Amino acid sequence: QVQLVESGGGLVQAGGSLRLSCAASGRTFNLGRMGWFRQAPGKEREFVGDIRRSEGSTNYIDSVRGRFRISRDNAKNTVYLQMNSLKPEDTAVYYCAADSSNRGAYDLWGQGTQVTVSS
Repeated sequence: QVQLVESGGGLVQAGGSLRLSCAASGRTFNLGRMGWFRQAPGKEREFVGDIRRSEGSTNYIDSVRGRFRISRDNAKNTVYLQMNSLKPEDTAVYYCAADSSNRGAYDLWGQGTQVTVSS
């Protein structure tokens, strides 16, 4: 089994930056895509962006493109979400997810880390 643990959340003022980390442990040899999702109070969880563990290619939703950047360090089995120019609407619990067997669907989730952006 593979476990994902997010860290790096906190309270930041609008315009500030945070970097979230997602560390994978256990059987990580067949990990495929790794992605970031977020869920604000009263709203459904939404996709933010993801990265292919092999090629390193990324994609993002329009609302974060240009502000957020996903990167990975495969040697450390860790992915990062660098968040710049944060806005209050970015406030949410952020979750790391993974395609644990590289079959094209997310099936593994972390516990989440809170990001709060104040005005």
